[in-house]
Amino acid sequence: MNTFHRIGMGAALVAVLSGCASLNYKMQEKFLGREKRDILVARVGKARDAQQDTQEVFKDALEQFGSVVKFAGGDLQKQYNKLSAELARCEGRAEAVHTRISEVDRVARDLFKEWAGEARQFQNVEFRRDSEAKLRETQRKYDQMLAAMQNAEAKIEPVLSVFRDQVLYLKHNLNARALAALQDESAKIEMDVNALLKDLSSAIAEADRFIETMVD
Repeated sequence: MNTFHRIGMGAALVAVLSGCASLNYKMQEKFLGREKRDILVARVGKARDAQQDTQEVFKDALEQFGSVVKFAGGDLQKQYNKLSAELARCEGRAEAVHTRISEVDRVARDLFKEWAGEARQFQNVEFRRDSEAKLRETQRKYDQMLAAMQNAEAKIEPVLSVFRDQVLYLKHNLNARALAALQDESAKIEMDVNALLKDLSSAIAEADRFIETMVD
């Protein structure tokens, strides 16, 4: 195999490894030379971005729901189709958030385990104490961030459940009476979505703070 061919294959491998979000980080360490710390920072960033996307999608869904319940006449089937499409988008974003948080926690647990093991290898007592103190502080900040992410994620499914009920109800009742029934629920849905958006904002802010502590 000539040098050019090897370089080309290497570049292709790097592209594949970099593009696979759920790639085992041990392969990233081996082939890309990325440390668990760097992988964790990258995954937290992706989880934050997924939450930001989720905010926008749920905002759009709330607006779409509002426009449907206020619909004054015309083709209700089209309105249902729009609402159904928004629900599908919301469900997709919910799955993305869950996946990203799981990926973050997976690498974080192994990073802290590795860090603790390496700290015990120090013969210098001062170095060991300093490393262990930094580990505890990093774990504390991580736990705070993870709790915020999981709290926001926990609010997603109840909102989705309400949306599913409304979309299904409208599907089988494409008439003015159905819209009137949905209007009775609109205030609660708006309240639930706004609470979710607030929790997502808190989780995003926690992610930003954690990233800052890891890259300083």
